[in-house]
Amino acid sequence: MTVNSHLENLSSSLVLKGDEKDSISTSIATISTRLSSYFGSNIKERFQFGSSTRGTILPRRADEGSDIDYLVVFDTSSETYKPQTYLDKLRKFAEHYYSTSISRQSHPTIAIELNHIRFELVPSIKPDLWSSYQIPSPSDSFMQWMDTDPTGFSQRLTDKNSSNAYRIKPLIRLVKYWNALNGRHFSSYDLENYIVSVNYPFFYSATLKDYFYAFWNMFSYGSGTPQYVADKVNRAKENVAAIAQHEQDGYPSLAEGTLQKMLPSI
Repeated sequence: MTVNSHLENLSSSLVLKGDEKDSISTSIATISTRLSSYFGSNIKERFQFGSSTRGTILPRRADEGSDIDYLVVFDTSSETYKPQTYLDKLRKFAEHYYSTSISRQSHPTIAIELNHIRFELVPSIKPDLWSSYQIPSPSDSFMQWMDTDPTGFSQRLTDKNSSNAYRIKPLIRLVKYWNALNGRHFSSYDLENYIVSVNYPFFYSATLKDYFYAFWNMFSYGSGTPQYVADKVNRAKENVAAIAQHEQDGYPSLAEGTLQKMLPSI
């Protein structure tokens, strides 16, 4: 097996599929029905967003932290409350229907932990037809609400993926898998946004291996990154450089062995 075939096979195995995908689809339909039953006309919209809608969510066997982001848009025609009020409403909903599951507040969401997936319920308001969706601001912000575009990034990713020989989504899954294996120190969205934002110096015929090498060549961390996290990134960069050198020197088994240690098959 070559480095590129390992990356191709691994990225394919990181796609959500089979019974796990079916179970999650059933849970999404159930939570949608329960939200409507519990809140009635007090919610205007509710929908899934995030990596699970973009094809970049990892199966639980690859990332125990995989979750489903779900936006719940409350009606504000009579009155608009503070974010904590809506979080409390979602917490009571979770306790009503999912009392045997672990539910907790993790600003700005209410998390429901099921056996096969975690839901992150995000309260939102949309004051009028022309307004943006708003979600609770970070706890250290002086503002209560901030604008968000829950579906806008998906189009950017789709466009970037199609203009790069459909290598971007597989690359995202590989990088997120590395992140999961190394403590999840980078947020899923930040990694996806970074991968979509950079320009890859390749023509249409570039392989997934080329994109993987390019990512690690360009990826950098901020000055405030803890040293132990920086060490993990630097180690990954060194491994990728070694893999490329082994290939260049004609030692494919050494290249494959180094890659297997960095990104083992699942």
